[in-house]
Amino acid sequence: MAEKIKNLVIVESPSKAKTIGKYLGSDYVVKASMGHLRDLPESTLGVDIEKDFEPQYVTMESKQNVIADLKKSAKSAEHIYLATDPDREGEAISWHLKEILSIPDSKTLRVTFNEITKNVVLQSIANPRGIDENLVDAQQARRILDRIVGYQLSPLLWRKIKPASIGHHLSAGRVQSVAARLVIDRENEIRSFVPEEYWTLNAKLARSGKSGTLTAQYYGNPKKHTVANETEAEAIVSAVSCKVFTVNSVKRAEKKRQPAPPFITSTLQQEASRKLNMAPYRTMSIAQQLYEGVDVHGEGTIGLITYMRTDSLRVSEEALSAAGTLIQNRYGDHYYPGSPRRYKTKGSAQDAHEAIRPSNVNLTPELVQRDLTKDQYRLYKLIWDRFISSQMANAVYDAVSADMVCGDFVFRATHQALKFAGFTAIYEEGTDEEAEKEYSAIPDIKEGEQLQFLNVERQQHFTQPPARYTEASLIRALEENGVGRPSTYAAIISTIEHKEYVERVDKHLEPTPIGETVNEFLLQHFQNIIDVSFTAGMEEKLDTVETGKVDWKQVLRDFYRDFRSELDGGETAESLHVPEEKTDEVCELCGKPMVVRMGRFGKFIACSGYPDCTNTKPYAERMPGRCPKCGGGLLKYKGKSKTTNKNYTLYSCENRKTCDFATFDIPVEEDCPVCGETMFKLSGKGRKKAFCINPKCSNFLPEDQRGYYKKTDKPSDKKAKKPQAKRTRKNG
Repeated sequence: MAEKIKNLVIVESPSKAKTIGKYLGSDYVVKASMGHLRDLPESTLGVDIEKDFEPQYVTMESKQNVIADLKKSAKSAEHIYLATDPDREGEAISWHLKEILSIPDSKTLRVTFNEITKNVVLQSIANPRGIDENLVDAQQARRILDRIVGYQLSPLLWRKIKPASIGHHLSAGRVQSVAARLVIDRENEIRSFVPEEYWTLNAKLARSGKSGTLTAQYYGNPKKHTVANETEAEAIVSAVSCKVFTVNSVKRAEKKRQPAPPFITSTLQQEASRKLNMAPYRTMSIAQQLYEGVDVHGEGTIGLITYMRTDSLRVSEEALSAAGTLIQNRYGDHYYPGSPRRYKTKGSAQDAHEAIRPSNVNLTPELVQRDLTKDQYRLYKLIWDRFISSQMANAVYDAVSADMVCGDFVFRATHQALKFAGFTAIYEEGTDEEAEKEYSAIPDIKEGEQLQFLNVERQQHFTQPPARYTEASLIRALEENGVGRPSTYAAIISTIEHKEYVERVDKHLEPTPIGETVNEFLLQHFQNIIDVSFTAGMEEKLDTVETGKVDWKQVLRDFYRDFRSELDGGETAESLHVPEEKTDEVCELCGKPMVVRMGRFGKFIACSGYPDCTNTKPYAERMPGRCPKCGGGLLKYKGKSKTTNKNYTLYSCENRKTCDFATFDIPVEEDCPVCGETMFKLSGKGRKKAFCINPKCSNFLPEDQRGYYKKTDKPSDKKAKKPQAKRTRKNG
């Protein structure tokens, strides 16, 4: 007979279970479902369209033991708390748990935690609710919409995108297709961009009989005017050379900059990408760990941040008060604006959660550094810095703008200097654009003062096309266009990269020939699927389902009516061919050119004479650096081991016929400062520090010293004051 359980709490992960279990005590048993327990089947559509889109959920084969254990515990429990994440997906997991475990309504207690701290956990357990059916319906509608598009449109792409070796591995998604289109549209803008010439003229001027010079840029004649060509530039230079300039106006002002608001999901992903070079998917994975709980010396297991899937800027009064106290104690009263800053959430955002912030601001990054992995620390510090800075005083700058005239020509000098750091003492928001050029300080000139001409620097420029998207700027574009929701951004970016519809080149996203071909087909035959405003409108409809204003199946009916018509039209459409990427290689078997093609495991090189000639080779990507044996170029090859059946990446010399150099270590752009040869770094996770492999070099690092750092056991209480745990080197 099963042991009687008073209170059973079910969460998604073991780490979350460990953290919550510490707070609840012996009257509670906390178990993890290990994520979803049932879903639509993988091999079939799993949606009965004829029966009004009835989903056909199946329990996951890999979770049978977990289900059996939970059923046993649920059967003997007096109360069952479903404590999955506080969003649509978490609500759906709780609903599935209720169905699978046959939990009666009288026993079903739904609780959510915006942060996993003792006070919040105990307060939530004391105030349970029922399952929110509207949230569940909104999640079901999204899941079924995505399933219908993926499972009915993808096979059409397999048939219509040629060659077949490419087509059979394509897929289409309701949101991923729009994201890929944004990247492709931007690339088309760049291709069609026609640069326009313009010139800047910077006059260097000196004060008569006084020390100090200043640089002023040509502004206009006298209204603002852009110098279009060299002829115009030379005419202006000729008119002002060796002439006297008069200070026409000097404006001095104090400018203030306000801090950025605390993070929401999209801004966290953007900043982590810019500042930490962390992919969105990685960012959310690390944030989940910080939310669910880590072992902190002296505190035990504790959730360090609030829930990380949110588009709300709301912050609790307790957190605002704690931040204000910390700022005054740590930085001084003048760094606090005197009252909390409250930021307004966008109208379309859901205000169910708070912004992303530290659960306890007094757990500063340096206090918990030794208890965190490198990536956990970097992300926690980013979140902590952003939140604390959002409550700090403005940065103050002394700004000066002066106009100098020579005839009708106006030259302007501007400068600003930091007067009070304010929030910038700990944090400044990153940008995707290049910083503007800073000009030198302006001396204490007066109106009417005359300045001597020294020289003019002429510089030709051309207008630049719009920048390619980065992962950060694409997330911002998705958010601004209302495409996707906080929980989906990371998956969207990951999917279009994994499907190789776009590729990262020097941190920027560029479309591939496959991505452009699929996009062209969708534009021709599936206008709604590829339309940004239509997809954004669908997100709004799902929001209305969440609020109970619209029936979720009506949303599916309305969508499928037009989608079915487009599918029928697509069946009669002509096939599209992915352009072949040519190479410089010639097939050694038949003499025909070799081309790049896409297969199940990525790119490979094949003979253009296929099917008459089936010769293939691994696809090689050129890498930085030089071969340490012969000085040739280095190439990156991806393949699959015939013995282990695992994918691998190998770096070898381009002169493969005469040079046998090959390594799994990654060549880097920097050369050894001692011998000048290419340096390498270890692949995989680790410290990723470059090393020299030239044994004749004094900077040579032996192979047994190229291992990763490994954390030691936690320090004893006697050594607890040290901010950084000792580390030992792991040989490898």
